[in-house]
Amino acid sequence: MSDPVLRLRGIARRYNAGRPNEVRVLDDAALDIAPGEVVALAAPSGAGKSTLLHIAGLLDLPDAGEVIVQGRPMQAAGDRARTAARRQAIGFVYQFHHLLPEFSAAENVILPQRANGVAAGPAAARAAALLGEVGLADRAGHRPAALSGGEAQRVAICRALANRPALLLADEPTGNLDPATSDRVFDMLLGLVRATGMAALIATHNAELAARMDRRLRIAAGRVVPG
Repeated sequence: MSDPVLRLRGIARRYNAGRPNEVRVLDDAALDIAPGEVVALAAPSGAGKSTLLHIAGLLDLPDAGEVIVQGRPMQAAGDRARTAARRQAIGFVYQFHHLLPEFSAAENVILPQRANGVAAGPAAARAAALLGEVGLADRAGHRPAALSGGEAQRVAICRALANRPALLLADEPTGNLDPATSDRVFDMLLGLVRATGMAALIATHNAELAARMDRRLRIAAGRVVPG
């Protein structure tokens, strides 16, 4: 069996530590995600799923525990190494697309590649190919304000996949869309993830979407448990 793309061990995260109002969001949380595996993290708001995703994505540091990405322990890594790992190995999709409003759909997909050292020509070709795969070839030149919510979220998915990450982290990626659009966008996301063989951890409160993934997890008493 392949080594996990993402391994979390003993993750703890507290807010207001040492105070009477201390909140233990994560407590000895652990999980492994293998290449090609799509895992649902199904939990209500406030359960800690966004915190877990931020720690897994190297956006936040745990109070204790270890984050291992592609076999590399990241807890002791410096800011530069963590930034490089995020750029090269991890893709993010959020509930709101967070596209850069002054740039076109294509430019939003090109920019993370250029930041990763990809030349302009190949970056543009990759953006065009991804936008074509999600049915947005004719919208590549439009800025986010001219796109529908579903279109903008499809661009955000393309942006997350632009650098061919080994790990995709998604936080309620269709939570801001109407049910019909949500289903279409999720179908596209799932198809792209499965086609590339990357590992994916997708937080959702939608039980129907969670049921379509390989495994379902939840957070209970600060730990990750089968859902």
